[in-house]
Amino acid sequence: MYRWLRLGLLLALGASAWAVDWKALRPEGYVSDYARVLANQPETKARLEAYCGAVERSTGAQMALVTVASLEGEPIEDVANTIFGAWGVGRTGGNEGILLLLAVGDRRKRLEVGYGLEPILPDGLAGGILREMSPALRQQNYGEALMAAAQTIGDAIAHAKNVAVTAPLPRTIRPTVSDSIPWPMIFGGVLMLFWLLRAGGSRGYGGGGGGGFLPGLILGGLMGRATWGGRGSGGFGGFDSGDSFGGFGGGDSGGGGASGDW
Repeated sequence: MYRWLRLGLLLALGASAWAVDWKALRPEGYVSDYARVLANQPETKARLEAYCGAVERSTGAQMALVTVASLEGEPIEDVANTIFGAWGVGRTGGNEGILLLLAVGDRRKRLEVGYGLEPILPDGLAGGILREMSPALRQQNYGEALMAAAQTIGDAIAHAKNVAVTAPLPRTIRPTVSDSIPWPMIFGGVLMLFWLLRAGGSRGYGGGGGGGFLPGLILGGLMGRATWGGRGSGGFGGFDSGDSFGGFGGGDSGGGGASGDW
């Protein structure tokens, strides 16, 4: 018995010795490519850096795009939250930060949203952004996947703040219908709509002029959510190589966002 306990202790110590200290990672810029999937795409990385800088200048929100080779057996939610907190993505007070993490070897992805951006990027929209990345990720086109996600995030924040981000990113791969439309959400919404219509009819107000307002609002919201992932501008648009990363500013996250695989 003592021999087995001793062996278990040694194994536990060995595992802890090999564990990654995620807090020790240091940002390389807005884009931290630890998996080196952009090593042969310096222009793509430069465009992403410039775009994230333009988003911060226009909206005040900070984006961190991170790739790692492996999660080392840890849940991607824990890893993303740890890195987010250690770097303080988002300015102090506003907490308007977002971290996109790709674990290449595990084929896992996570969008971690700061407190201040949760009303703009709710969990459902975060999931849609991740689905939008899937076609490019399956083709191992990580640069395209990151550009698709970054631009959709930037567009959403800029639209909410009524500003413009003048640094478009190139898009070469478009999301497929199955990737961009959250069918379970739509199916559930249709069932809810049917129930509301029947309930309204039984109360005598379903056929009135205002009786269809709530069902219509729900249906409109579902259709808007389903098509959001297909947004994106074409063309290359210039970027200023002088846009430099100034560091993150102390933001925090409450664990909101979405995760997925590809």
